[in-house]
Amino acid sequence: MTTPSSSNLVRAARRQPVDHTPVWFMRQAGRSLPEYRKVREGTAMLEACRTPDLVTEITLQPVRRHGVDAAIFFSDIVVPLAAVGVDLDIVPGTGPVVAQPVRSRADLDRLPPLTPDLVPDITESVRQIVGELGEIPLIGFAGAPFTLASYLVEGGPSRNHEHTKALMHGDPQLWSDLCERLAAISGAFLRVQVEAGASAVQLFDSWVGALPLADYERFVAPHSRATFAHLDGLDAPKIHFGVGTGELLPAMGAVGADVVGVDYRVSLTDALARLDGSYAVQGNLDPALLFAPWEALEAEVRRIVEEGRAAPGHIFNLGHGVLPTTDPEVLTRVVDLVHEISAR
Repeated sequence: MTTPSSSNLVRAARRQPVDHTPVWFMRQAGRSLPEYRKVREGTAMLEACRTPDLVTEITLQPVRRHGVDAAIFFSDIVVPLAAVGVDLDIVPGTGPVVAQPVRSRADLDRLPPLTPDLVPDITESVRQIVGELGEIPLIGFAGAPFTLASYLVEGGPSRNHEHTKALMHGDPQLWSDLCERLAAISGAFLRVQVEAGASAVQLFDSWVGALPLADYERFVAPHSRATFAHLDGLDAPKIHFGVGTGELLPAMGAVGADVVGVDYRVSLTDALARLDGSYAVQGNLDPALLFAPWEALEAEVRRIVEEGRAAPGHIFNLGHGVLPTTDPEVLTRVVDLVHEISAR
């Protein structure tokens, strides 16, 4: 009998043999689905993320629609920050906006620890979802310290991360103390999800590709490692993903990941050479190619699956998130194609 812990996704993450290459899509929970837009109508993002029945429905929608091999927990990387009392909002078309950016040591007082009693709805949501999924695994997720720090320091999304980098280099002790708190918050958020039944987790470091390797190793790696360390003693594979991180891939694996996510800018072949066979990989179809004619898209899917055969484990995914205007039928065809051509 198949269970979430013996599923193709978990086996691939553990570099074990699989029946077929498992597939899921980043930002699969909604985005391109009309049923998602309908159920989300009139509900703000943060409210939706804290409403268990809604979280359950949105998480399950892509599994029903596409036949993917895992569900990704519907949430947002700033949910645990809001849970500990940070004044922020997720503004449609912009993203997370923080009312009072973190710029001084006094601002750290606004980041207390995250304890399970602050997020009972997350525990409830995960348990409901796991009960509905049966043998299909649920992937929990959280934002990595660098990306969360960037939002907090910049006050919202940033193209150049000038305040972040200025703080990082100008007051490295404050930067370290900030990220230490964020690692504890993200790590606790991941642990809540796994203890409630999630079978794997993904740590998103969306903006870390803005850094050179030396800065990553000095200012980021210790805190990402500390985040993953919160899962010590729990049996859940750890996926680590960032955007524009081709030069950082080995360092991102070394912080405690089982699977290194590869964005669409680096081929799986090149990523595997850089990772020296030490990790499973996830990726990495360019989400924009979902708008190409099927013949061109099919060729790219076949190429990625073939490159993934050389990996000790491969989870098929996009090289970033599903774009909102993507045709859901195309996503379903991609899932079917990956399953068909990778079947053992």
